[in-house]
Amino acid sequence: MARLTQADLIDLNHTFEERTPLELIQWTQEIFGERVAAISAMQQAGNVLCHMLSKIEKSSRVLFVDTGVLFEETLQTRDRIVSEYGIEVVTLEPNQTMAEQTAELGVLYLSVDGQKQCCDLRKTQPLLEIADQFDALIGSLRRSDGGQRAQCPILAVDPQANCLRINPLVNMNTEQLQAYIAENKVITNPLHEQGYPTIGCNRCTTPVMPEEPKRAGRWRHLGPWSVYCGINPTDLDPEHSPAIELDQDLIDRILGRETDFMI
Repeated sequence: MARLTQADLIDLNHTFEERTPLELIQWTQEIFGERVAAISAMQQAGNVLCHMLSKIEKSSRVLFVDTGVLFEETLQTRDRIVSEYGIEVVTLEPNQTMAEQTAELGVLYLSVDGQKQCCDLRKTQPLLEIADQFDALIGSLRRSDGGQRAQCPILAVDPQANCLRINPLVNMNTEQLQAYIAENKVITNPLHEQGYPTIGCNRCTTPVMPEEPKRAGRWRHLGPWSVYCGINPTDLDPEHSPAIELDQDLIDRILGRETDFMI
């Protein structure tokens, strides 16, 4: 195995700034083949990604983490995506039900540290359990979401899952996102029209007032210290995600270089 660092991706990330989302998705499929999947939480950007995948001849699987405490509208949105877009959605689940977890560990999401543990158990770990099946994961993060995502790169290493994260929608601003949704009649979660700009678990998501930040409804009961669940490595301190290990020939394909073995 060889080492791929975030620094190795600087030039490629710079070049990819001019690529369209579809071009980035197609590049990912060409490089990684069957070893790539997309991730969607069935929110607006994730559903735009699903729509784009449905328009590509060779569509990637979509991973969806059902925490066991999602809104019914979110599950119904997933089912509509499968039925109407004809793409494969693989639903991942935590090892314990919320009742089993609470019986063992208490109500974790009532404290900042507990929220991190709860999100890890119910969102991150189900993904990590199958991470060895993939060398790349396509996400739907956008820089216009602000916060930690304002500087999100197109390509980001994810050491925890030991894979490359590809974010083809990073340059799509809110106006462009809404225009794409309207033009293509993208299936969206009905909760977006009910005051929920972002949607997570039903225990920790509330509507947002017009003058509030977009993510104010996530973990509102914990104050401003908890705004991310941790499933996306670029939401964390970049120092926590320096490198991953992949086959040397795959790294060479990613970076578009040929290895000369002649001496």
